[in-house]
Amino acid sequence: MELKVINQQGQEAAKLQASDVLFGREFNEALVHQIVVAYQANARSGDRQQKDRSEVRHTTTKPWRQKGTGRARAGSNGSPLWRGGGRIFPNSPEENFSQKVNKKMFRAGMASILSELARQDRLVVVDELSIDAPKTKLFMEKMKSMGLEGNLLVITDALNENLYLSSRNLPNVLVLEAQEADPVSLVRFAKILVTKNAVAKFEEMWG
Repeated sequence: MELKVINQQGQEAAKLQASDVLFGREFNEALVHQIVVAYQANARSGDRQQKDRSEVRHTTTKPWRQKGTGRARAGSNGSPLWRGGGRIFPNSPEENFSQKVNKKMFRAGMASILSELARQDRLVVVDELSIDAPKTKLFMEKMKSMGLEGNLLVITDALNENLYLSSRNLPNVLVLEAQEADPVSLVRFAKILVTKNAVAKFEEMWG
């Protein structure tokens, strides 16, 4: 699989021979959906909590006598049937939302995503990427010169401090190291800018 490599001025510099396993795989929508859902589920903190009838604040006095009022019998105003009463099956803070995904499935899913990005021309490989100073203006000018504007994910083999600082104020730009790349970010962003060394890192991790 050949990937076009551009320089920092946006001009084609070379061709990169990439792994067919990682960049030439057929798109498996069901698998990609599974790993995206699992990734989001595993990020949930599970800290929500509701009270059952023993935990709500209420009097223990019987609301009215058992017989003779014409109303339905009631023993407690903490009943789930009453407003302000406890829940029948309350959510617990110990609830576990995690989903297990095998390593082989995860690698196949990431390869499927990267292959589809390459087919749709959403994946751009640059020979190297550096910013002279931590200035947002410099970062935007560099991206503009490469024809990359708007929703953008930048992946490098090692995070450069100037690159990170110059991009963190932009709401539609995210900079990650190759080992931090996740399926949700790869699917979410319109364009993915990857350094040549980051591609080698991908092949080492998932190839």
